[in-house]
Amino acid sequence: FATVHGNQAILKAAADNKSNCKILAVTALTSLDRGDLDDLGFQCSVDELVLSRAKRSLEVGCDGVISSGLEAPKLREFLSHQLLVVTPGIRPVDNIEVSGGANDDQKRIVDVRQAFVNGADYIVMGRPIIKSDNPIEVARQVTFQISNYFNKI
Repeated sequence: FATVHGNQAILKAAADNKSNCKILAVTALTSLDRGDLDDLGFQCSVDELVLSRAKRSLEVGCDGVISSGLEAPKLREFLSHQLLVVTPGIRPVDNIEVSGGANDDQKRIVDVRQAFVNGADYIVMGRPIIKSDNPIEVARQVTFQISNYFNKI
């Protein structure tokens, strides 16, 4: 995968030259919320921005998007399974102890299970693992949560 964050021309150039790589377009950073979009001059909701950017990325040949798990249901509703959805901003469920993981810059987050329930194909979890006192154990527990979810469906 290669992640591309840019305008339509940048996305098209990446898609046109992707070779065997899957191009993922960033929709809206998970560190942004409504207030941040106002500050940046966007006159639409986060959902509208994400859906618009996802549609446009598909039009130019991108393979998927990077999008919060909060917007994944809308992506699936309007774009079905035409694109990959990779969801960052994943936070562990309450039963996993993570020191330093709760107070970070991510504003539009979901837990492991909710990301997949909402339609994510892949998840990205960094800080809750690497900032943990025991990253190996947190990674094991997250892997267990993923396995448990998929074994139940």
